[in-house]
Amino acid sequence: MTHPNTPKEIIEDADHRMAQSLDSLKQELVHLRAGRASTSLVDHIKVQAYGTEMPMGQLATISTPDAVTIMISPFDKGNMGAIEKAIQLSELGLNPQNDGSIIRMNVPPLTEERRKDLVKGVNKLAEDSKVAMRNVRRDANDHLKRLNKGKELSDDEFHIYLEKVDKKLEQNLEELDKVVSAKQKEVMEI
Repeated sequence: MTHPNTPKEIIEDADHRMAQSLDSLKQELVHLRAGRASTSLVDHIKVQAYGTEMPMGQLATISTPDAVTIMISPFDKGNMGAIEKAIQLSELGLNPQNDGSIIRMNVPPLTEERRKDLVKGVNKLAEDSKVAMRNVRRDANDHLKRLNKGKELSDDEFHIYLEKVDKKLEQNLEELDKVVSAKQKEVMEI
């Protein structure tokens, strides 16, 4: 949508942008390590292959044979070194074991200190997302103010639409808090 012109479009645009911010946060949280093996820890890691950067998920089959092991089986064995290097350069702190056809990694249990750092990271991501949502609200409110000043919206309608924008923000922040709380709990679980 280019510029929303009607109050309805402004509300829909704000809701859409807030939901995008929430989805973005969910994606970020998926990649945060919680002490158990998960394919989502590594599938997004960029690997130098075929003259470009590609997500590991496009270069290999990634599986978790048990709760502490991630197994990577490259489609092209020529990419083994590049995949191994990409894992080592990632901030996951995992140690890849390359046997020539498969790369295995044990996901060590998280230390208490590391868990607390992860929770701080979760909280920072959540705060960034909340700020983005509040900016969307401010933007929507500014659009509504312009319509009100231009007499395209009565004062009563203006206040009704401001309340609708606030309600959308409240709903999205509530959902965000649920998502963040679940991730914090997951990270602190031993």
